[in-house]
Amino acid sequence: MSKTLFDKIWDSHVVKTIDDGPNVLYIDRHFIHEVTSPQAFAGIKERGISVARPNQVVATPDHNIPTIDQHLTIQDELSRVQVEKLKTNCEENGITMFGLNHPYNGIVHVVGPELGITQPGMTIVCGDSHTSTHGAFGSIAFGIGTSEVEMTLATQCIMQPKPKKMRINIEGTLANGVTSKDIILYIISKISTGGGTGYFVEFAGSAIRNLSMEARMTICNMSIEMGARGGMIAPDETTFEYIKGREQAPKGEQWDKAVAYWKTLVTDEDAVFDKELNYKAADIEPMITYGTNPGMGAKIVANIPTLDSIDDSSKVTFQKSMEYMGFSAGDKLEGKPIDYVFLGSCTNGRIEDLRAFTAAVKGHKKADNVTAWIVPGSKQVEKQAIEEGIKDALEAAGFELRQPGCSACLAMNDDKIPEGKYAVSTSNRNFEGRQGPGSRTLLASPLSAAAAAVTGTIADPRTTFNL
Repeated sequence: MSKTLFDKIWDSHVVKTIDDGPNVLYIDRHFIHEVTSPQAFAGIKERGISVARPNQVVATPDHNIPTIDQHLTIQDELSRVQVEKLKTNCEENGITMFGLNHPYNGIVHVVGPELGITQPGMTIVCGDSHTSTHGAFGSIAFGIGTSEVEMTLATQCIMQPKPKKMRINIEGTLANGVTSKDIILYIISKISTGGGTGYFVEFAGSAIRNLSMEARMTICNMSIEMGARGGMIAPDETTFEYIKGREQAPKGEQWDKAVAYWKTLVTDEDAVFDKELNYKAADIEPMITYGTNPGMGAKIVANIPTLDSIDDSSKVTFQKSMEYMGFSAGDKLEGKPIDYVFLGSCTNGRIEDLRAFTAAVKGHKKADNVTAWIVPGSKQVEKQAIEEGIKDALEAAGFELRQPGCSACLAMNDDKIPEGKYAVSTSNRNFEGRQGPGSRTLLASPLSAAAAAVTGTIADPRTTFNL
C-alpha cells in the first residue's frame, strides 16, 4: 500500500492504537526549555517516578534569558528562577543541558539541528509550538502542552490522534529578493491562520527542493501559523550534506546505514493526501504583515485591503486589527515609518539569516529613527558571525550583534517593543502584545527587515538594495 512520508514515519512509531481513540506514539527526541518543563518535572516527582529515557532528552534555556550581559546574574526574578529550576531538574534526572554561556546554548529549535540531534525519520516533541521547525529534516515534529511534556518524560511516549495529511506544492524559481519567509507568509495569506487546522503538511515542489536547509526550517517553523499540527519536507542530498559531520550525527558505518534509511523517506508516487494545494514561485514577492495575525499579510508593494474586499465574517476582526495597528483599510504599506527592527528567533536567527541581512546593509547606515536588535539563534551562530566578520560589518553599518536567545519574538524577557511602536520583525507571530504590551508587529524576511532598518520605513528590499 502506498504511503506518504508522514504515514511512513508515524506508522513506524505507533506503540499501540487505542480503540476509537488516539495512537500511543513513541518519541525519539524530546527537547525541553525553562518555561514549560518545571510543572512537568514537579508532576513526575510527585508521582514518585523518574524520567524514562534521559539520554533522549535535551534541554536549553532560551525564552527568558537576556541577550546582553549574559555573564551576569539574570535580573528578572521569575526568569532567573525558571532557568535555575531547569538546571536543577536536569541535574537530578541526568539530562543533558546547554545552560546559559555554554558554547551550545541557544534557541532549542536552532540548537537541535546545528548539533545533528535532529535527524530524518524521527518523532520529535517539545513544549513549544514551533517544534514544527525540525520537520524540515523529514521528521514528525510538533509542540506539546505541559501535561504532555510530563507524559513524555515519564514514558517516552505520547497519546496523539493521527492528523489528516496535506501537501503544498510550490513549483518554479523564486525571483531575486524573495525568500523562504516570503513563501510561508504568502501561503498563510492565501489559506488563513486556520487553513491547515487538523492537518500535517508536507511542503514539496521544485521551489522547496531548491531551498537550503535553513530556509526549509523557516517554512516548517511557520507551518503552525496556518493552524497545522506541523510541517515537513522530504530529506534529500541537501539534508544529508547539512547533517554530515555534525557533533551528534551518525559516523562511519552508522552514517551509511542512516542515509540508506533516510533515502526511503519519501512520499510514494501514488500516495493520496486528504488535501493538496499548488502555487507558483513566480507569483511570490517580498511579503509583510499589516494586521494582528500571520494571515493578514500582503506584498510589500501592495496596499492594505479595502473594507469591501473583506468577507463579512471577518470585517469586525479586520477593523479591530486596523485600530490596534493604527492603520486604515486601503493604506499603502511602502513608506510607512517604523521604529524597531528585530532579526532573530527560531524562524530567522540562523547564520544564513545574519549573512543575508549583513550583506544587504553593507555600504548603508542604520536609519537614525530605528532601534535594531540583531540576535543570533545560538552561541554557535554568534561565534560563526564573529569569525566571518559579520559582527564587524554590522557595527560598521551602525548595528550591534547581541547575544543568543528568543529575544523580541515574545514578551518574556527584557527585549520588549514599547507600546505603540512599530517593529519589522523576522519572528513568527504578530498577535496583539506578542512583542510587548501595545507593540505593533510587522512580520517580514531578513531582507525586508534590512530594508526597513536602513530606510526607517517599510521598504521593498528589491529596490532598496537593487536586487
